[in-house]
Amino acid sequence: MNVVMIGSGYVGLVSGACFSEFGANVTCIDLDQSKIDRLNAGEMPIYEPGLDSLVARNVTAGRLKFTTAWDSVEEADLVFIGVGTPTRRGDGHADLAYVYDAARQIATHLNGYTVIVDKSTVPVGTARQVERIIRNTKPGADFDVASNPEFLREGAAISDFMRPDRVVLGVESERAEKLLRELYRPLNLIEAPIMITNLESAELIKYASNAFLAAKISFINEIANLCEKVGADVHAVAKGMGMDKRIGSKFLHAGPGYGGSCFPKDTTALIRIAQEHGTPCRIVEAAVEVNAAQKALMIKKVRKALGGSVSGRTIAVLGLTFKPETDDMRDAPSLAILPNLIDKGAVIHAHDPQGMKEAKKLLPDEVRYFNDVYEALNGADAVILMTEWNEYRGLDFDRLKQVMRGNAFVDLRNVYEKAHLAGLGFNYTCVGR
Repeated sequence: MNVVMIGSGYVGLVSGACFSEFGANVTCIDLDQSKIDRLNAGEMPIYEPGLDSLVARNVTAGRLKFTTAWDSVEEADLVFIGVGTPTRRGDGHADLAYVYDAARQIATHLNGYTVIVDKSTVPVGTARQVERIIRNTKPGADFDVASNPEFLREGAAISDFMRPDRVVLGVESERAEKLLRELYRPLNLIEAPIMITNLESAELIKYASNAFLAAKISFINEIANLCEKVGADVHAVAKGMGMDKRIGSKFLHAGPGYGGSCFPKDTTALIRIAQEHGTPCRIVEAAVEVNAAQKALMIKKVRKALGGSVSGRTIAVLGLTFKPETDDMRDAPSLAILPNLIDKGAVIHAHDPQGMKEAKKLLPDEVRYFNDVYEALNGADAVILMTEWNEYRGLDFDRLKQVMRGNAFVDLRNVYEKAHLAGLGFNYTCVGR
């Protein structure tokens, strides 16, 4: 089976590599020549555990190729659109310019029956619009449009693809369903559920799923703030809630708020879609508001830990990315928290195992970056544990006390126990405990 993936970013590259692992012949197309050159040289443009070896193995096997040319569309059985859909400036809608440009290019190269599949996260109605664009660009073309949203967690994307909770296929013809089922046939061995629905439902499943998870995060953060006022422990509350199978324990972890490439963008887009159709999603709106407020509250925690002012204080920040096991800085809490601290006169020392290259593009120039954790901590009045990378879970606290000037430890991920840190002489601050 010949598969073309338009876009070699996070979704396109991971999906294309995994489809080739399934045995399909996959060509990833991207307009960025430098990205294609890097991929052909074996260099990954993103950090995702296991992706480099997966790509290398399938390139060597001849099943995975990277190019800027579109002629491979002519031989394709399925063409996936996996381009970016960033938030559009000014109105919060998803920007579909890249999706529609891809549709026009695909149309000019169609040759025989082809299924064009939206893999990108797109608003309800996008597949219909893609169909219209292709129909107008090349009347008489033999094709179907389908929706196959991705549910990949950064840092665990390959396992999510290979062992999914479900595969959602929005299709409207038996031919399209047959081809997509054949592509995903290797998942039959693990009996992965394949859900068949219409285009609109498939598109909305993705947005609704992410909005619900974002709401869980905002909910537990509000409960965490209440815990601090009434003397409860949010860990105990979340554990007690999570034991209820109707609720579940996942995404009930208090912290500085959600970030990343999906939740902020998708919640905002869903709100706009709902407003356009006269059915506001007030719970989602509240989740977004709570998330913004939570990041502001974290700034107050840091200032309080330092006696009310950060002016002239050196703060070591451990972790910059929005979550561990990724280099993604999009909407990371650090982007909201650190500039504010700098504006208030703080000196920021930063360390992150994978995110510093991207962070340098987005954070103020005043941030100083260190390749060694303890060098970043040297002379610090306070440390902020911003992202719970594994290497921060076993810090040498005797060494911390030796290199730090102060003793404030602000744990925004609740990695450590207050009694333990206090016993070591640290002024420990956490979330909801």
